[in-house]
Amino acid sequence: MPRAVRVLFLSIVPSPYQRDLFARLAARDDVEVRVVYCETGSPDSPWPEKDLASYESVMPGFYLSWGGSRFLVNASVPPVRDADVVVCNGYMTLAAQRLMRRCRGQVPVLFWGEKMVAASPGLKGKVQRWIARPLQHVDGFVAIGRGAKEDYERRYPGKPVHSIPYFCEMEPFREDRPHRPRTPPVILFCGQMIERKGLDILLNAFAKVREADIKARLLLVGREEDLPVMLREIPERFHPDIENAGFQAPEALPAFFRRADLFVLPSRYDGWGVVVNQAVGAGLPVIVSDAVGAGPDLVREDSNGYVFPSGDADALADSIIRLLRDPRRLAAASDASWKLAPDFFPERGAEMWAEVLHTVRRA
Repeated sequence: MPRAVRVLFLSIVPSPYQRDLFARLAARDDVEVRVVYCETGSPDSPWPEKDLASYESVMPGFYLSWGGSRFLVNASVPPVRDADVVVCNGYMTLAAQRLMRRCRGQVPVLFWGEKMVAASPGLKGKVQRWIARPLQHVDGFVAIGRGAKEDYERRYPGKPVHSIPYFCEMEPFREDRPHRPRTPPVILFCGQMIERKGLDILLNAFAKVREADIKARLLLVGREEDLPVMLREIPERFHPDIENAGFQAPEALPAFFRRADLFVLPSRYDGWGVVVNQAVGAGLPVIVSDAVGAGPDLVREDSNGYVFPSGDADALADSIIRLLRDPRRLAAASDASWKLAPDFFPERGAEMWAEVLHTVRRA
């Protein structure tokens, strides 16, 4: 049997969905995993701290803020002498900048990321482009989904680009699957209640749905943030149909997904959106904007859901109405998500990563 490939992951923070993947990789006989994080948790992190595994560690450091961006500064760089492949998740850290330069020509380096955001105008944009320069010299990319793959192929022609979506633990979301749809159906939103997540678009669309005399309820889960301001923009007569459950710990989320009949993520930008994985795992029909990175991988048009143009409340309302007016269509979409979910279990993600890592080592 060939020797296990030794991989060093440099990541930002111990997020649950990444840790699900790392745990599955570490359990394989053909991969030896070492994971180094740049910080224990970000200031707005919704995830509680949990004990690290034996293959995980956090480097000491601090961060600098500028124009809404955070740049992490760590005094050290993880040693790479025993690594066959190095994977950097994120480049807005001093450690990633140094590691990508240090490994050049010595150890294969893969950059692992979502679709990149367009550079800002002016000085900030020049700084962003300068910080991204090391990506020109990596040995390849692991793009988080099909949309990101197209983005990296366009930005870095000639570089190998592998597409691996996000994977997360779905089993808690698949327990006690309820009979759907119920009366009245419940539309679920889960995320920060901010403009970028498009909650104002969903509220506007929900008002249009109710004005079309369709009975429905809207369940909101997440940090309240801008919700009070957004609610002022819709008629008060619809407010009783909206429930704000507030922020919930990750382990409490499955219960809210079980209460829902339809999931909507209307973001103006979302590099991926792991809540879409969770919704599919729970067997929910899903509607997402075309600015959600998970859409091309997890939403099958007119099968388990729909993709609508970002910012278009009328199009979102039309998609919701199409499902809610036809209980059979809604139930079929639920079944389609339920059947799709196993393709996105963490075990499958570990298989895809192992294939890429062995290919890069051989090359």
